[in-house]
Amino acid sequence: MRIARRRFGNTELQVSSLGLGTAEIGFSQSSDEGLESILRVASEADINVLDTAAMYGDAEERLGRLLLGRRDQFLLFTKCGRHLPRLNSLGRSLRNVRRIAGSLVGEPSYEWHPRILQSNIEQSLSRLRTDRVDLIQLHSCSEEILARGDAIRALQKARDAGKVRYLGYSGDGSAALWAVRSGCFDAIQLSVNVADQQPLDDVIPQALAVGLGVIAKRPIANAVWRYVHRPGEKRLQEYWNRMQSLDYDFVTHPDAAATALRFTLRTGVHTAIVGTTSLEHMQSNISSVVARDVPYETIRRRWKQTASREWVAQM
Repeated sequence: MRIARRRFGNTELQVSSLGLGTAEIGFSQSSDEGLESILRVASEADINVLDTAAMYGDAEERLGRLLLGRRDQFLLFTKCGRHLPRLNSLGRSLRNVRRIAGSLVGEPSYEWHPRILQSNIEQSLSRLRTDRVDLIQLHSCSEEILARGDAIRALQKARDAGKVRYLGYSGDGSAALWAVRSGCFDAIQLSVNVADQQPLDDVIPQALAVGLGVIAKRPIANAVWRYVHRPGEKRLQEYWNRMQSLDYDFVTHPDAAATALRFTLRTGVHTAIVGTTSLEHMQSNISSVVARDVPYETIRRRWKQTASREWVAQM
């Protein structure tokens, strides 16, 4: 089975409609052999998007090891910000002093200082064992950080130096809208799925209109319908609550995850990032994308009938 590729907005990239996210890989105890199998199956299916981040545990390091000699088979998308370089105790103390002093004079969080972002990018290149990444994304910073401009200029400097090809923003809500309208970015990554459809009415149409590449994160809403009772993890609770109200028929079917994924891929996004450490899940995701049937209008109609104004996009 082969995954279709789509032109990624106004860039020169052709991206597979399904991409592999590496957060789970970076924070798991899975073996390199398991990841190698997943990468092999992905490559055989023409999947070329690998999405990672400086803060995803050891994901970048593991990708760097396993992509030696075949770097150009994949597009490397990573993120900077929300991640501070490892320091000794003295360094951490000085950093805390700098953070407190900065807050007193109205400076942004130290995680978004241009020097830290530049360091993030350099360390990502080192961990990935490459001289450039295809997309660097600011990792969910606020609208205020974006509007200051320093963080964006740090990315532009890396692009001008040939270390990154394109610039993106990964986030939701008003910050995502600001990023789309700013003209500073080539791509946007945001939450969109059966339980998170607000972006279909604002961010995504505007992003497509100006030629941005659009990446879907959480494309199957963390499959929260698996939980009979409200999950304990806070990050899952909002989607679980929404799904109780939406009461979609499809969630009772064995292929619920496939339906959810195919819905997201019908929303206009160019690629949907699904993370897994399971070869079986990877193969299932590929089969889901190849199949075409999805009750798209039924799911949209149910959302419009049920969603409240408080159901904003989840960070």
